[in-house]
Parts: sequence; structure tokens; C-alpha cells
Amino acid sequence: MTELGVKATLTADRLTIPAGGSVTLTCDVKNSADFEYGWFREPRLNSNQKTEVAGESKRELVTSEGGIYNCRGRIKGTNSVTVESDSVIIQETVLAAVKLQHSWSQIFTGETITLRCEIQGGEGKVWKYEWTAPNTNSPPTSSEYRISRVSVSHSGDYRCRGSSDYLLTGWSDAFRLTVSSSKPRATLTAQSSILPAGGSVTLSCSVEGSAGWKFDWFRRDSVSSKVQLMRGNEANRVISVSQGGLYHCRGGRGDPVYYTEDSSDVTVTETLPSKPTVTLQPSWTQIYSGETVTVRCEIQGGEGAQWTYEWRAAKLNTPPTSNEHRIIRATESDSGGYSCRGRRDYFFSEWSDIITLTVSYKPKAKLRADNTAVPVGGSVTLTCSVNPSSSSGWKYYWYRDEKSSEALTTQDAVFHSNGQISVSQEGLYRCRGGRGNPVYYTEDSQSVRIGKTASNRPVVTLYPNWSEIYRGETITVRCEIHGGDTEWDYEWETNSRIKAPNQNEYRIRSASSSNSGNYRCKGRMKSSQHKTTEWSDSVTLTVSDSK
Repeated sequence: MTELGVKATLTADRLTIPAGGSVTLTCDVKNSADFEYGWFREPRLNSNQKTEVAGESKRELVTSEGGIYNCRGRIKGTNSVTVESDSVIIQETVLAAVKLQHSWSQIFTGETITLRCEIQGGEGKVWKYEWTAPNTNSPPTSSEYRISRVSVSHSGDYRCRGSSDYLLTGWSDAFRLTVSSSKPRATLTAQSSILPAGGSVTLSCSVEGSAGWKFDWFRRDSVSSKVQLMRGNEANRVISVSQGGLYHCRGGRGDPVYYTEDSSDVTVTETLPSKPTVTLQPSWTQIYSGETVTVRCEIQGGEGAQWTYEWRAAKLNTPPTSNEHRIIRATESDSGGYSCRGRRDYFFSEWSDIITLTVSYKPKAKLRADNTAVPVGGSVTLTCSVNPSSSSGWKYYWYRDEKSSEALTTQDAVFHSNGQISVSQEGLYRCRGGRGNPVYYTEDSQSVRIGKTASNRPVVTLYPNWSEIYRGETITVRCEIHGGDTEWDYEWETNSRIKAPNQNEYRIRSASSSNSGNYRCKGRMKSSQHKTTEWSDSVTLTVSDSK
């Protein structure tokens, strides 16, 4: 091959191939008339791998590949060639993009982040990188831009580009990084704050407005106890718990891990299978105005435990937290249902059954006597009671005469079962009931006068002493009391239609059938109205209408 002393000249319409485009190369030989051309390309710098572009012999070459290009001319039909042209470097453009390595876009102060420059179609090549970024004078030259403990000053637009041999990217579109100044706080919510016996409660942890978090779950038995990590680095933001306690959570993401602030505590109270009982002390449910009663909450099997108590009651504006609620001087407004439950740390008992307390007006005792006069050598039985009969717990107190405030003792009467005594003394008797500690008393009963029967026995006589009397006759019915010179008031009892006067004689001047009947009498001492005789035997008077 003979080399002509002429050198080819290589020109390009542009030195950079746009993405998806091409460049046109032109090879010229001075005073050339009948030349054909050869084209050569080296794909990488210093590769020494220059090859001829096959199938190309025209003066112009259109190419979309970067590289080092040369050309030369040859006279057609001969082996005479020109000297090769100087080299022209053609660069190929590819696309670059800035991406955040993490899947989340909301970034917080203190996190570590990595921005990556990704070049489409640049795989397998060695690239040099350039970055434009805020708040830095020396950006990296690698594909990754790592920022440890990012701050608000790192907010802004980030761009990158790369070059490799004859490949060149343009500047990427801007990636806008926004860094929040405040550290986020996790939020913990509970499906319910009460854990049923044998059941579970669902807890949910979240970080508002951001993604990519894994969650740590913590529990403690009480406010003063040590926090324990239950589960760590959980991808699931929802868990189920079956223990009472104080729970909180936090989120973490990135490498090294960046943690949120801890959530606020959520209290989950576990319901224990034990069921308390409400009792009354004293044990009666019928209470009267002014009485003192204690409502008590008892938890079986809970002895020795430090319980705090809750009460449900009609009148308790500020319910007690102890196991007893003492009602001093009860009123009707204290009536109603009472129930309770116990609480210990983060454990609840079930609610007790309701016990109903009824507060009524102050009752009045009732006194009955089986006789109002003490028979000779005998006694009278007195019975005291409190209505309604359903009320219980009463002890009875007995008094004689209006001004006596001293209760009767066994020296004054014979005490039988609660509520009954026998007395053999005349006088004005009353009673009342009392119960509880301090003693609550009923109103006094009405007084009952008990008299004493004198040993004198009256006799009823008729004057004249005829057992059969005819209409119009005159007859005297007389009450005679023998023994002593006592003065008497008289009392008659008859079933005749005309009643006898309270005198010792009843003189019938014109008898009629209406005077027929049985007559008996008794006397009451004028000197002692409490003393009476027994009733006399009855005498029958028969008045015949015929003459």
C-alpha cells in the first residue's frame, strides 16, 4: 500500500451525541477527485483496539456510538492512501437520575440518608461522578452521596452527572430533599383499655406522615418498675397483648437506626376472674333514716393484696377508694344499688352483683297487751314490734310511767323471747326498738295502761229477786262489792239494747223486752284507778211482753 503525501481532514457536526441521536463525521482530502474513504473507531481510551468501521466508504459517516474516530482517503482502484486524519473524540450521552436509597421521602433531623446517582445503560462501565448540592463545598465523586445526621440545612435540590470514556450524562433532574426540624413521636393506640379475663387487646403503633418504620414494643408492671422490651424491630405495627400493664412504643428506621421519640404510655388493665361481693354491716337491707350502716367490698382470695376500690352508687359524688363506705345518719337519698370492683396495679376484678339498700322514715314501735288488768296473783304479757316485719336486728327497751327514762330490768318484769315481757305491776307502759352501734332507736310506742285486779269480787243481784219480769214492772239491777270500805267506780257490761249507767245500781222503772239480756259488772277503786276487780258472774234478766 503506497502512502500519498496528503493527510485527510476529519470534522464533526458536533462532538456529543444527544440521547437517542447521532453525529455526522466528514472526511476531506485536498484536491481529491476520485477518492473513497476508510473509517476507524477506538471504543475506549488507550485500549489500542482501533477497528475499521465495516461497510462504510463514503465521505460522510453518521454514527450514534461514542469513541475515537479517524479516517483516510484512497484513490479508487489503487492502493494509494492518504495519511490518517487527526483523531476526533465523540461522546455518547446517557441519562442520569438522583434517587433516595430509602423508600421514604419524609426525612427527620438526625437521620442518616444516602442519595444515589443512577445512570441508565451505564452498567459495567467505570464512571466518574459530579454532584451539585446545598451546604457543601466538596461534594463526593462517587455514585453515592451519604449524609450522616442530616439537618435542616441539608434541605434543597440535588443533581448529578457522570462520564465514562466516550459516555457522558447530562445533569440529572433536581431531587428535592426536605428535612423536618422536629424529631417525630410515635403514637400508640389501644383497641380497648380493659383486657377481658382470658382475652386480648390489640395495640397499634404509628408515626404520622412518614414510612419505612419498624417498631419496638415496651411494657412495665407499674409506673415505678423497670421498662422491659417485649418485641424489637417489628415490621408489623399491630400486636395483641394478653397482660395488663403500662405500654409504649417507638419507631426505628435506617442504618444506623434512627429512633422516634417514645410514644405516650397506654394503660391496659386486665380483668381478673375474681368477683367481689358487697355486704352490709349490720346485715339488714331495710335501713331507717338516721341509722349508721357500712357498705363493704370483699374480694375472695384477694387477702393481703393492695387493692384500690371503685364504687357504683346512687349518691356517691366522690366515691371512696377503700373497701368500706360508711354511711352516718342515712337519709332516703342513700337508697339504691351498690356495687364495687377492685384494682391492683393494672388489674381489675369484675364488678360485683348489686346489693340494694332501702332507707325509710324513722319507724315507730307498736305495743300490744294481752290484758289491760293484771289478774290477782297473775301477770300481763306485753309484745313490742317494729313495722315492717321484714326489718330485723331489733332489741327492745321497756319503760313504765310517763316520766321514767330508765328501761325496765329483770327485777321489774319477766323477759321472754325478744319482743315480749310479762309484768305484774300496774302502770303506764311503753316500748321502743334499738339496733346497731351506735344504737339507733325507733320512736316510742303509744302507751298502754295496765291496771291491777283487786281481790274483791263483785256480785250482780236483782231486786226484787225474780228471774222473770213482765213488761211495765220496776226492777233494780245492783252491783255489790263485799270486803272493806273502799269507794268504787262501777263499770257494766251487757248485751241488752239499753246500756246500764256507770253506777252501782241500774233502776228500770218500766221494764220492756229491750232490757232483756246478761248483766255483769266490775269496780275500779276511786283511790287507785289502776286497780279494778275482776268481772262478776253474769246474771240474766228476761222481760216478758205479756202480763
